[in-house]
Amino acid sequence: MLNRFLALLLLILFAPIFFIVAVAILIEDGFPIFFTQNRVGINYSFFNIYKFRSMKKNTPNVATHLLTNPAQYLLKIGKFIRKTSLDELPNLINIVKGEMVFVGPRPALYNQDDLMALRVATGVSKLKPGITGWAQINGRDEISIQEKVKLEQEYLQRKSFLFDIEILIKTFTNVLFSKGVTH
Repeated sequence: MLNRFLALLLLILFAPIFFIVAVAILIEDGFPIFFTQNRVGINYSFFNIYKFRSMKKNTPNVATHLLTNPAQYLLKIGKFIRKTSLDELPNLINIVKGEMVFVGPRPALYNQDDLMALRVATGVSKLKPGITGWAQINGRDEISIQEKVKLEQEYLQRKSFLFDIEILIKTFTNVLFSKGVTH
């Protein structure tokens, strides 16, 4: 309940930022403003995640690292909103809807069967996905799936309010310095 209330409050506070990013996307590449994608939630359920669209409309719907020359698809505003993680702000809508929380494993793509098999085997699939998580601040795009799930399992074992606060603080500093962002 606290996650949902805080997310709603942040949506209101960040409304001006939402507006500016939305207008920039609209001017550069038109509608839609949001990118929605089927993701894996708690207990292998599915939901649509909301993000600001950072890629052009004709971009194939696959993970960025699977694209040949992903830069050709990136909007001009897209590079900035990805580097600053502003593309993730609409995840607050998912929190308000109860599909996500602030801290937990990042929601897997609907077709990341290898990642989900490891999460199910380690019990991580029982966690609600988050905007940020222990794996996010300890490597993000730079670590293997096995390392990611090991960190998520560690989070599962250490999960507490204070640990979540530590992760949120480290997330903020990582975003400031774009640590771990490779695309």
